[in-house]
Amino acid sequence: MTTQDTAAPRSVVPPALLLYQIGIGHYFSRALYLAAKLGLADLLKDGPRHCGELAEATATHAPSLNRVLRLLASTGVFEEQENGNFALTSLGELLRADVPGSMRASIMLFAGPRVQDNWKDLEWCVQTGEPAYRRKGLDNPFASLADDPEQSAIFNQAMAAFTKQTAIAVAATYDFSSLRTVVDVGGGNGALLIGILNANPSLGGIVFDLPRTADDATNEIAAAGLASRCKAVAGDFFKEVPAADACLLKHVIHDWDDERAVAILKNCRRALGPQGKLLIIEGIYPTRIDQSNISRGAAANDVNMLVATGGRQRSEAEFRFLFEAAGFELTNIVDTVARVSVIEGTPADVVGST
Repeated sequence: MTTQDTAAPRSVVPPALLLYQIGIGHYFSRALYLAAKLGLADLLKDGPRHCGELAEATATHAPSLNRVLRLLASTGVFEEQENGNFALTSLGELLRADVPGSMRASIMLFAGPRVQDNWKDLEWCVQTGEPAYRRKGLDNPFASLADDPEQSAIFNQAMAAFTKQTAIAVAATYDFSSLRTVVDVGGGNGALLIGILNANPSLGGIVFDLPRTADDATNEIAAAGLASRCKAVAGDFFKEVPAADACLLKHVIHDWDDERAVAILKNCRRALGPQGKLLIIEGIYPTRIDQSNISRGAAANDVNMLVATGGRQRSEAEFRFLFEAAGFELTNIVDTVARVSVIEGTPADVVGST
């Protein structure tokens, strides 16, 4: 067999087709969002069902729903059986609302109207360097959540789902034994700190967030049986942060530009004693982007911050800049299996308490 006779492997996708597949990625994300919103995975948890049954249960048009189910079957979310029924796959199981590690809320957030509407303004964001919410006349990327309880609930559920996985990884990797109290700044419903406290019985904590979210955290702390050594405090991290041995911030700093990120960190500096620790839990932006899943995820999140919040993913050098500007020295980076790192800092000797 000559070189000319050797056929290309069937697994090789021609460049034009590969580019086309990238271009129609929104077909699949919108279909996945609809499946999550309709609760199709929950309807299939007890076994395969025909699209007619699913359409009746979801008040949709059966032939049209069948077409969407087949699209998602092509990606492995569902399985189309020979008799025309559809069944859950191991991938589709994660769309259920009631399973550990559920991704339903996350899909509804990132493939849903809140994030998708921001991405419609990508060109404007690139032209101006401003996030999409400023085009709408808003001053805060999270302000609209207060007026939309449904979207607020989806956002909180999605963040909590990621956070529970992160908490396990951080608790297993970072040594909290030298600390007595940790304040989780912008800690949401407390999922991260609850996971860390469960793994560190001698540690106490404070979940610090806006009033409505702090109320949710109070309920979660009580449900976890941690009320004796953890509490939720309401406030604004642009104004002050409760005193503790360590300030913990998970995916908070990447929401903000450098000026506002430094303002938050300076308030953390004021809350800490001379032996205090700053612990930022985020991914570190690679120095060079390649075609790995890690690079793709980092780059995608970075552009999402551009359009959604005005923040950014940061490299190690950029974190060092923020730390120094706020009066900290970056002392350690601890990687975890959750694709985030614990970026540790201590108060710099040359900086006072103001």
